[in-house]
Parts: sequence; C-alpha cells; structure tokens
Amino acid sequence: MIVLCGFAVSNYYNKLKLVLLEKAIPFEERLVYPWQRKMLAAASPLGKIPYIETEYGSLSESQAILEYLEDAYPDTPLYPAGPFARAKCRELIQHLEYNAEWVARRLYKEAFFGGKVSEETKHEARERLTAGLQAIAKLASFSPYVAGEFSAADCVAYVHFVMIALATKTIYGEDMVEQVLPQVSAYRQLMETRPHIRSMLADREKALAAFRALKVKYEG
Repeated sequence: MIVLCGFAVSNYYNKLKLVLLEKAIPFEERLVYPWQRKMLAAASPLGKIPYIETEYGSLSESQAILEYLEDAYPDTPLYPAGPFARAKCRELIQHLEYNAEWVARRLYKEAFFGGKVSEETKHEARERLTAGLQAIAKLASFSPYVAGEFSAADCVAYVHFVMIALATKTIYGEDMVEQVLPQVSAYRQLMETRPHIRSMLADREKALAAFRALKVKYEG
C-alpha cells in the first residue's frame, strides 16, 4: 500500500494524487504540514513534502515518485508507448515545472501567504515566466489534452496552471497562463470533466479550509 504524505493544498501533492487516482493504485493519505520538515529527515532528506512510503521504504521528490509509480504499476500507463514520445512527455513536464511553476513560485510568498516580494523579483519572474510559458506553447498540443492523449503531463500541467494563474492574477492583475496559452481555458474545462480532477479539487477545498483555520489559530 502506498502512503502519500503531505497536504492537499500543495500542487505537487495533488500532481501525485492525480497519478495515483488515474492509475487506480490503492493508497492512503497522511497529513504532513510544511513546518513539520524537521521531523521528516528519515523519509525525505531535505524535509520536503510530498513524499511516499512504500513496502520498500520512503521516496521523495515528486517527479521521481511519478516515475516510480509508472514503473511499478504499468497496467494503466500514463506515458506514451514509444521512447521518443515518452521523452517528449518528460520534456514538457520539465518545462512546466522548472521553467514555469518554479519561476512563479517566487511570487507565492506575497500571492498566498501575506508576505512581500520585491519589485525586482516581480519583474524578473515576469520575464522568466513569459519565456517559460512560451516554451510550453511550442511543446503543448492541447489536442485535446496537453500532449495529445491524456498522460502524466496532464497531472502536472493542470495543477501547475491553476497555481500560476492565481499567483499572476494576484501579483500582476492578469492571468499570464491564458495570455500566453489561450487554449488553457478550454483545456481546464475539459480536465474538470474528469471525475478524479473533481474529487481532487473537492479534497483541496476541504484541506484549504482546514489549513486556513489552523493558520488563524496558530497566528493568534
């Protein structure tokens, strides 16, 4: 039995949750908050979430976990069959994460957590995020899913597009995802017809409400 550890507000947690659901892998969820990282060293070397626990031990880093799940549970594949097509799917995932989401993540402190981000950081993030989204536009087909047939890339793209859109609307007053990728509006509507997306979103809303209540209490 796989145990998914983290909290259901995180887009990386939800990326893995979608993979588990779409591949019909039995799993349990264990709530772990980011500030508990010092307790996680044995399971996750940097105390990062999400991570999973398996019969063989723990595994951290969401993409390594995704690849493990694909290899260990091959009956419902989420990568294309051919080696080049699989590599192109991984290429798209890498651009989504390293050249888009990780750039937008520099804005999250102000966008979601009440902190402040410097104007210099906002300017740099905007330039780099534009370039990253333009790279994704060259790779994504949206025909109808982000890489054609439904794949692991969709489990990544959907959750990251949501977070990037929310962050850029808050910081810049505009949805940079739809500005560069106008197909994303129809894509999100399509994705939200999938039962596992709907259940993940419902769980996310519950987790977000619990998280906010906890933070209010914690902050006094």
